[in-house]
Amino acid sequence: MIWKKEFTVDDMNQFGADTLISLLDITFVEKGEDFLTASMPVDSRTHQPMGILHGGASVVLAETLGSCASQMALDDGYYSVGLEIKANHIKSISRGQVTGRATPLHLGRSTQVWDIDIKTDNGELICVSRLTMAVLKHR
Repeated sequence: MIWKKEFTVDDMNQFGADTLISLLDITFVEKGEDFLTASMPVDSRTHQPMGILHGGASVVLAETLGSCASQMALDDGYYSVGLEIKANHIKSISRGQVTGRATPLHLGRSTQVWDIDIKTDNGELICVSRLTMAVLKHR
């Protein structure tokens, strides 16, 4: 198991209250041995002007997942901040829901790298993202 901090999905959902996470109705769904998932509706809040899922909304979901997972995989006394996020938008969707799954690619002392796949409820791949986090020590 990669988690260094005890947390539940309910804890994560409370953590995002009154933030962009709640504004986009991102909901944490499942914590596994080495992954974290969250879902987001595809509706007017997450559409771009052409009526499809905005790429930036996918990136918000990806960064939310990777950042939260990163925090929970750190020893006490450390925190992480985002360095870089990349996203490839594979397919468009105009309604429904998407779910992202964050898994670690690298959990180092000074950096972490997370892969986040975002899929429809039917399992169609919408976006693949990679998030690099810097690991810092509290002063």
